[in-house]
Amino acid sequence: MSSPPLRKPSRWVQWTVVPLLILVPIFYVIISAEQSRDGGEQKQKQAAATTLTYLWPTKVQRRIYEVPIPARSRPVAYLETNNWAASSLYVQFTTSQGGLDTFLAQVGSSRAALRDGAVTVSRKQARTVRWAFDSGQHWAGVRLEQHGDKPDHDITVDLSSPDAPVVYVVSTMDFG
Repeated sequence: MSSPPLRKPSRWVQWTVVPLLILVPIFYVIISAEQSRDGGEQKQKQAAATTLTYLWPTKVQRRIYEVPIPARSRPVAYLETNNWAASSLYVQFTTSQGGLDTFLAQVGSSRAALRDGAVTVSRKQARTVRWAFDSGQHWAGVRLEQHGDKPDHDITVDLSSPDAPVVYVVSTMDFG
């Protein structure tokens, strides 16, 4: 027994389905190419940055450099620098007292470890991002050195406004 002949699809189906089968992949390719191009331009801008960018660092950057910025911190700014010997992430943010305590706990420190009057960010590091640690502010800082492939942290906090401490962090990974 032979099977019945296949029924030819109606004209409207041919005129609708066939163009869709062609156009949908074309639009997908165009949109993907545009997104890819935009992503590359954004990465180039970030790599070429020489001053702080007033955005949150990416989750990947925060994880690699172990800089857990507390929720509701504003404004947040960062700069990443790289060379053959080291990579550094410079981060500045304003937070609350609770946010400061949370941040310090997450990097393995506490408010008690902050040395009153200490600016632990070096002059060279400060010049890189144009931070000025003037003598009229209430500074406190701590340097956290870690072993192995973990980053070191230079943390300086401006406690002049107790309800809104400003945190300056330089997280450095040495390759030497």
